[in-house]
Amino acid sequence: MSIEGLTKAKGVLPFEQQPREGSKAYAAFREYLEMGADRSMAAVAKKLSKSEQLIRRWGYKYDWTARVKAYSAHLAEVERRAIEDMAVEKAVEWAKVWEPLKREAWREGMELLAEVKEFRKKWQKSSRPPGFESLIRAMELAFKLKQFAAGMPSEVKEVHQTFDGKLEIEWEVALRKAYGKPETVVTVEPEALPPKEGE
Repeated sequence: MSIEGLTKAKGVLPFEQQPREGSKAYAAFREYLEMGADRSMAAVAKKLSKSEQLIRRWGYKYDWTARVKAYSAHLAEVERRAIEDMAVEKAVEWAKVWEPLKREAWREGMELLAEVKEFRKKWQKSSRPPGFESLIRAMELAFKLKQFAAGMPSEVKEVHQTFDGKLEIEWEVALRKAYGKPETVVTVEPEALPPKEGE
């Protein structure tokens, strides 16, 4: 019966002592397992003062190679689960920190928007011209707070693409940033390559 069959039948992990595997054979396997990358049956025989033939017989009978692989896979799985558990634990900790912060940001954003609306009403009734710059800054801050609270990005990035074989160079964006004036978009037609001979 194979190691997999024994394991399934008895609920024993492949790197644990198998049914009908004597203590000496299992001790030899443990020695082999703990040797790491430099393991060999000859080294186990020498260390335990046993004949190499006996160690090889145990090694083949109890499929030491497959058991070592199973042990490595088991350790990798244990490590993966530990990393996942740690990630979940940290995510829960951060959620506990972020949730109240997001709620506070939303509340502050709502209050700031209410104040902006109130200021706007007062300015509309007043003979004094409103300070629009302050009003706009307050609204931007309020919306950024609400975006943060909702988990939305606070900035929209400009994306440029190539269409129909034309290369569009967006000078407008760079010029607007540098000089504050929009310029036209320059379109460059790619040159057609001459056909190769025989085409």
